[in-house]
Amino acid sequence: MSTTLVKPAEVERKWYLLDAAGKSLGHVAAEAAVLLRGKQKVDYTPNVDCGDFVVVINCDQAVLTGKKAEQKFHITHSKYIGGLKKVQYGKLMAEHSDLAMTYAVKGMIPSNTIGAKALTRLHCYQGAEHAHAAQKPEKIEF
Repeated sequence: MSTTLVKPAEVERKWYLLDAAGKSLGHVAAEAAVLLRGKQKVDYTPNVDCGDFVVVINCDQAVLTGKKAEQKFHITHSKYIGGLKKVQYGKLMAEHSDLAMTYAVKGMIPSNTIGAKALTRLHCYQGAEHAHAAQKPEKIEF
């Protein structure tokens, strides 16, 4: 038996559509992270960026389970004194649910060049309309 190692020029990328309506934010983000890395493919190679494009729609209808809306915060710091900013996830989901989905997926992919390149293939939208109908994304049911 021989192991197939994919070269970057041999990678075939597909488009996938995930609908987050009524589903948990983390569940949708985990599925998107797997598709972005390409881990569902038979010829997955860890050191090659072999992931696909992912379009997530209806991010504003994603659900936060438990008390995450009140107790969870998105924290950023500007690296200056007093530069700490905290945003409650309930407020973040109400105003910028596409950013909340992006932050969730970003936490599930590796923090290296392959992960940064994979994150550029993620497209999140608050509503049901998206700008990628020409690519004919395949809808994933999970």
